[in-house]
Amino acid sequence: MGLVVQKFGGTSLADLDHIRRVAERVAAAREKWDQAIVVVSAMAGETDNFLQMAESLSESPAGREVDLLLASGERITSALLAIALDGLGVKAISLTGSQAGIMTEGAHTRARVRKIQPKRIRRELEEGRVVIAAGFQGVDEFNEEQTLGRGGSDLTAVALAAALEADLCEIYTDVEGVFTADPRIEPRARLLERISYDEMMELASLGTKVLQSRSVDLAAKYKLKLVVRSSFDEGEGTLITPEQPGFEAPAVTGVSCDKKQSKLTAQGVADHPGIAATLFGTLAEKSIVVDIIVQNVSADGLTDISITVNRDTADEAERIMKETHASFAAREISRDDNVAKVSIVGIGMKSQAGVASRTFAALARDRINIMMISTSEISISVIVREDQADDAVRALHREFMA
Repeated sequence: MGLVVQKFGGTSLADLDHIRRVAERVAAAREKWDQAIVVVSAMAGETDNFLQMAESLSESPAGREVDLLLASGERITSALLAIALDGLGVKAISLTGSQAGIMTEGAHTRARVRKIQPKRIRRELEEGRVVIAAGFQGVDEFNEEQTLGRGGSDLTAVALAAALEADLCEIYTDVEGVFTADPRIEPRARLLERISYDEMMELASLGTKVLQSRSVDLAAKYKLKLVVRSSFDEGEGTLITPEQPGFEAPAVTGVSCDKKQSKLTAQGVADHPGIAATLFGTLAEKSIVVDIIVQNVSADGLTDISITVNRDTADEAERIMKETHASFAAREISRDDNVAKVSIVGIGMKSQAGVASRTFAALARDRINIMMISTSEISISVIVREDQADDAVRALHREFMA
């Protein structure tokens, strides 16, 4: 049956009993497939525990040391799973990111996969072993440990599947698949049998936590067969696929919510050419990803520029903007953490009019105030107060998917 790559998240590997169940699932897959690679995350909560320990010792721990610390979580679960498989009579070997040939580049704690050198993996597969690869990590050209950011194990699995031309890549998680909204927020959310790469990428980048957006981008590039399914039941899950020809798609496929957002505003910025380039250049130099950008209409030669960033990088972004605000002539830098991003996504938006007006009307009916707006060809995102985010999700799901 060829080669399968399976990825198991932290909740699937939460303790030894969970690891035993995953081992049984892998053993069953090994009987069905000729070869199998398994990518693992750290046990649930371990990465956060490591970060808390580091931050309790230093207000600003060095990224290199943080990466070395965080990478240990996946190594522990990979070794434990290999031991569990051995106990079931299945030949297996655990490999670190570097041993698996995952080469990275970029900043510590949010590196990118540069290339895969799978020579060691191929040799182990040819000898009949299941390869257990530690996710979320690799090494740069200087052999320095680097991690791939939140959800990085998804990227590891997809990158290995692409490099080894796997027949199937399965992402096992604690949910049944991809839903039209988070079922914990909207109980009427429905499981999707399939979703296009573009829609899944957009949902993931806008806050849906089922898959890391970079992993979907890579899967689309290599046209991988990618399935998201639960590690706790035998459901078929959701197939991530190219856009299908045929009948017109619904206007909206799903609603996402990201509560880990912060809004930073540079107030009283001089309105002349080059200011925005200076502001965003300083952030880019530190690999700060800026999400939504809004610039007010100029008045008396001054304007305000507001941006949103992930809350994990908000402290660094705020520090950079305050330290350099004189270079882009800002009077003051303000910050608001009481914000969330709520988005609708659907390839049907490309051909259907009125989606924006329905979006804003639905939010207005529930008295939800919009602070910022961003659009793409297949999505509309709004920044609202965090305490209104769940209401916004329910309002939009009711409007488009009731």
